[in-house]
Amino acid sequence: MERKILATAAFLGVTAIALGAFGAHGLKAMLTESQLTTFETGVKYQMYHALFLLFVGTTVQISSKTKNILFWLTSIGVLFFSGSIFLLSTAGITGLSAKVLGPVTPVGGLLLMAAWIVFFIKILGKKAE
Repeated sequence: MERKILATAAFLGVTAIALGAFGAHGLKAMLTESQLTTFETGVKYQMYHALFLLFVGTTVQISSKTKNILFWLTSIGVLFFSGSIFLLSTAGITGLSAKVLGPVTPVGGLLLMAAWIVFFIKILGKKAE
């Protein structure tokens, strides 16, 4: 499980860097300042959660079962949250409908919050050594 978590963290990290560079350089002439800021928000949250998964994959403070839960909540959360933000902010270029994607973003955000809440509860419930 740890290997899958760390590989996902690395993938999210490298793609966040690539998307950030693409947004800053490749999309700068095509998007408004507001759209670029929105795109950057997706990049930031993806990187934050890449680092979170890196920690989850290496810590001994939580069980494998909890790591698995955190992995799925975070992975799907990033896909929904950051992925929909990337698509929404570039909808003018791609022609995608914002009506379909709009509700996906808050679901992703809720999944990310759920991951942090599960982590918080599991750490609080751990007996001090």
